[in-house]
Amino acid sequence: MKKDCAHLDGFRNTTGDFASPLGVNYGMFRIVTRACVLRIISSGDCIDNPTSEGWEHVSVSTAGRCPTWEEMAMIKDLFWNDDETVIQFHPKKSEYVNNHHFCLHLWKNTKEETKLPPSIMVGLK
Repeated sequence: MKKDCAHLDGFRNTTGDFASPLGVNYGMFRIVTRACVLRIISSGDCIDNPTSEGWEHVSVSTAGRCPTWEEMAMIKDLFWNDDETVIQFHPKKSEYVNNHHFCLHLWKNTKEETKLPPSIMVGLK
């Protein structure tokens, strides 16, 4: 996860719930696009959040629909570097939690590199 997130300070919630200081990579953010308002909560990196057990996490939601692929890719680029692999999960139904109907999540395991399928299977170069 990017250490310096000053580029996000204009979108940052600095008061109230999930308030965070300027320049850090955790907190709540609100990004207004032409299509919607994206609400983002970032747990920051594992140094900032020692209870994360090695996982960096960002949730992205809108008021009336799930975020699009393009919106999720934009958020990935805002919070992580180009050379970092970030994933979305579809857990077992028995472990599924849905606190917000229109929320998607991005995750990065910082303890080990995420193994990807062969590039021919997912259109990677």
